[in-house]
Amino acid sequence: MTTENHAHTVLCQMLIRKPAKVVFEALINPEITVNFWFTKSSGRLETGKTVIWAWEMYNVTAEVSVGEIIENRRIAIAWGEPSTSVVFELEAYAPDQTYVVIRHFGFHETGDALIAALKDSTGGFTTLLDGMKAYLEHGIQLHLTGDKFAQRPE
Repeated sequence: MTTENHAHTVLCQMLIRKPAKVVFEALINPEITVNFWFTKSSGRLETGKTVIWAWEMYNVTAEVSVGEIIENRRIAIAWGEPSTSVVFELEAYAPDQTYVVIRHFGFHETGDALIAALKDSTGGFTTLLDGMKAYLEHGIQLHLTGDKFAQRPE
């Protein structure tokens, strides 16, 4: 994985009104994650494991290599080709409140392509956090990821 001190870092954050263990499980367990982010995964996130995530509505997949997991606190992955790093940090603010911070860094693009990648990442991880909050706090599937680039019916 690339170093966390990379100059170009996307930062997204959100308070989720659920215990850290619930939020953590939602991020590592694809049976939960498919309710608010990707549509398919080849398995749970585990340290040293590589899984494939799919967004079937867009015919997009990503290879995800798990670098580090600290239960209920941190998940560090590398994904894409060439790979970039994503770190999910969870901080328990109270027994039923978890502050989630997502950092995405290690971008290889430059110039306008870098700006586009940073904007895409910011939008994507903000959508993830919004959908996760709605699902975990209220049991609502907002379908944000699928609706973000919805195709107009013919």
